[in-house]
Amino acid sequence: MKKILLAGIAALAMSTSALAERYVMITHTQGTDPFWPVVEKGAKDAAAAVGAELEYNFDASGDMAGMAKLIEAAAATQPDGIIVSLPDAAALGPAIKSASESGIPVVTINSGLEASAEVGALMHVGQPEKLAGQKAGERAKSEGVSKGLCLNQEAFNTALVDRCQGYFDGIGQELNMIDVSNDVAQIKTRTAAALQADPSINGVMAAGPHVCAAAAEAIAEVGADGTHLSCFDLSPEVMKLIKEDKVAYTIDQQQRLQGYMPVIVLHLYNSNAGMLPGSNIPSGPGFVDKSNAAQVESQAGVNR
Repeated sequence: MKKILLAGIAALAMSTSALAERYVMITHTQGTDPFWPVVEKGAKDAAAAVGAELEYNFDASGDMAGMAKLIEAAAATQPDGIIVSLPDAAALGPAIKSASESGIPVVTINSGLEASAEVGALMHVGQPEKLAGQKAGERAKSEGVSKGLCLNQEAFNTALVDRCQGYFDGIGQELNMIDVSNDVAQIKTRTAAALQADPSINGVMAAGPHVCAAAAEAIAEVGADGTHLSCFDLSPEVMKLIKEDKVAYTIDQQQRLQGYMPVIVLHLYNSNAGMLPGSNIPSGPGFVDKSNAAQVESQAGVNR
């Protein structure tokens, strides 16, 4: 009898495992940006909470064609849902729409708020990037910035362009954006060159945390110590720079939510007859500066 009971429990466990929801997350990154491991952690935490499996993928080349192939490969396995960032709707849209039309629920995250619905996604979880940039620009202007420069590490990424455009909308100037790449050495070199070419620039916005750290080095290198430096997202290095008064503030988009919430949304959708929130979920923006840095410092690079 005991053997039969144990066999029944084992069979039930195997059945439960076989029926576990399986989600695939695909993001744009070359593996060098400290932002994405926090997103991945959020997704895996949520998957553990609901008993789902989570597979995380990215194309190490950073190429959009490579990312589209990952989406197609994920769709071919018929997962219970796909979570995908959308930095380039033209390049990624067909693969996402094909997955959606095949019956796979898709949630977009991070980049691509405006294009999410048109590529067939159920909803979007992320920060309204132009609004975030605008708020950053308005604050920069109030803190004395009269001529700005925005550093974009992913020229193809519409969300980062929106950040930069919003920043200049907030300041009330024409867009002044340069492509600095994701290579830290190039970020530093290109930022220094831009500041030396135009000494009237007194405000720099970095569209990512590693960009911010490299920009701080470039500012020090060219002797532009009075330059107002602000950035997007958190990292231990950014928090250190804020405490040292080398960065005025950073925009926190709470990227753990961008990993966590889509898994919960898809779980509810799959297990509750299509249950969905009534709108997209904005994960930001919020300001982190010297006044509140101590409260979130331990979370930088971990949960934020």
